[in-house]
Amino acid sequence: MFFAFWGSLVIGGIVAYLSEKWGFTHHGVIQAIIIALGGVILLFMAGVMFGISFGRPGINAIIGALGALILIPSEVVARKRRNRR
Repeated sequence: MFFAFWGSLVIGGIVAYLSEKWGFTHHGVIQAIIIALGGVILLFMAGVMFGISFGRPGINAIIGALGALILIPSEVVARKRRNRR
């Protein structure tokens, strides 16, 4: 379980970085990584406590990271950045 947790965090960070680089979100790299890691930790703990799972820990990490990145309103952040310039 220890390696699954740290591996999930690494996968969540990679998903956040790639979503920023590919233009899926507009948070900024550091903010996206923090948001994604929060989603991964939340889904991992729900899996440990309640048995909620979408399959293997890697798949859970991808779903948790993308879910958190989608739930945070990325368009509002992008609009604020455009208005500051």
